[in-house]
Amino acid sequence: MVLLPRWKIVVILLVSFLGLAYAAPNILGAETLSAWQKAVPSWLPGKTINLGLDLRGGSHLLLKVDLVEVTRSRARGLSQAIRQEARDAKVRLASINAVGDSVAVTLGDDPKALETVQKSARDFDAALEVVETDSGKVMVRLTEKGEKSLMDRVIAQTIEVVRRRVDETGTTEPIIQRQGDDRIVLQVPGEQDPARLKNLLSRTARLSFHAVDLSVGPVEQATGKIPSSVRMLPMVDKENQKLPVRIEEIVGGDSLVDSQTSFENADIGVTFRFDNAGGKRFGEATKINVGKPIAIVLDGKVISAPVVREPILGGRGVISGDYTAQEAGDLALLLRSGALPASLTVVEERSVGPSLGADSVAAGRTSSLMATVIVMVFMILGYGLFGIFAAVALGVNIALIFAIMSALQATLSLPGIAGIVLTIGMAVDSNVLVFERIRDEIRNGRTPIAAIDAGYNRALTAIVDSNLTTLISALFLFSFGAGPVRGFAVTLVIGTVTSLFSAIMLTRVFVLAWYRKTRPTQIIL
Repeated sequence: MVLLPRWKIVVILLVSFLGLAYAAPNILGAETLSAWQKAVPSWLPGKTINLGLDLRGGSHLLLKVDLVEVTRSRARGLSQAIRQEARDAKVRLASINAVGDSVAVTLGDDPKALETVQKSARDFDAALEVVETDSGKVMVRLTEKGEKSLMDRVIAQTIEVVRRRVDETGTTEPIIQRQGDDRIVLQVPGEQDPARLKNLLSRTARLSFHAVDLSVGPVEQATGKIPSSVRMLPMVDKENQKLPVRIEEIVGGDSLVDSQTSFENADIGVTFRFDNAGGKRFGEATKINVGKPIAIVLDGKVISAPVVREPILGGRGVISGDYTAQEAGDLALLLRSGALPASLTVVEERSVGPSLGADSVAAGRTSSLMATVIVMVFMILGYGLFGIFAAVALGVNIALIFAIMSALQATLSLPGIAGIVLTIGMAVDSNVLVFERIRDEIRNGRTPIAAIDAGYNRALTAIVDSNLTTLISALFLFSFGAGPVRGFAVTLVIGTVTSLFSAIMLTRVFVLAWYRKTRPTQIIL
């Protein structure tokens, strides 16, 4: 088994060389690395490991998602859908009211009332149920399973939106994870200004369309005689002017599926497109409001209130205004990929200074270097020349870990450094098993080549078993862990694979090359 074919030797040496090459950028200075990255193609070695928050410094935010507002907004949209369905079917309902996250409907005397409510609920969301409460009254609400599914979707969508917004700042590898039922952890390495992040995330980019109440004029506004169903919202382009807007939404931003910058007739605007349900509601609303203005509300401010010239039945429209190309592009980006389904509240914030991160990097570098040197000295003292082979293979093993993490753009944290230190011990452990087996074979009177062959053959099973159990444990840590636990698991998984390569394959190449050159009559271990 120790006698390897030439092609295997070439592959082993090539992998080792590539590992050293792709790990090398991590030891270059910032200026040298920047110049190198600009000079070479992207596929050549040039990437470095991303340092985590605890090593690089940065900002940590704990965000709370307002799930209550999501359910109430959906309830308002549902009440409007039921009202519209009843109007289309010419069915009279006594009353329709959004109550918290449900809709209370008083059916009245029409025999088709219940069937109309049930049909509207099915069309709006298959997870809704219609429950009779009192005689002639029903509650339309989400099932328990449907409510959990909605919450999971909202959290997942919020995480994706937060990730895209943070990525727009140029930050590499932010850590964004769900915590509990309604909270999100955001860690941005290298970002020293939490206020900037909060400002970025406070822009919910929530788009909604509302009817303008023309019955509320200047006199009503001056005297404060404004109906409870109307809100006075400020105009974006006219700070001192407010518009009377009905609270009830025609359609919300949750129905928005796409948004792009528009250049028509030298005018810069933003196009938008709704899904089927939203497009239907929008089309019905524009039918009713022909000749009347509809307010386009973004984050509680009216950005435009165009008069509907004709029904818009395709679920598409254009937001026009005095935009620059950059402003229109930013708005389209926020609407397209950044429409937060719910508002976020910062529950906790903290920042890790670069000096503290530098101290952690220095401590991690020192501990890793000391561990490597001590292990190498132990191997050399214990196994002589074979120990030198193991020490060289250990250096290549560490380079392979850094190379793979650099190529994958993985994030290295303090727990990750602990995983690398643990891998150092595991890597030489495999060599110890092989070398001790060779010693046993020599004591039993075997020739050098037979002892080497038997050592690698008989130790292989134990090496694979021990590393496989470690790998399984690391995979479970990665699957079910979070934050620092995952960082530890990533380096442990990579280190386990590379240590198998360096201990079984690379040291065998060194031993084979030494044996072919010297042809020893005995081995001293």
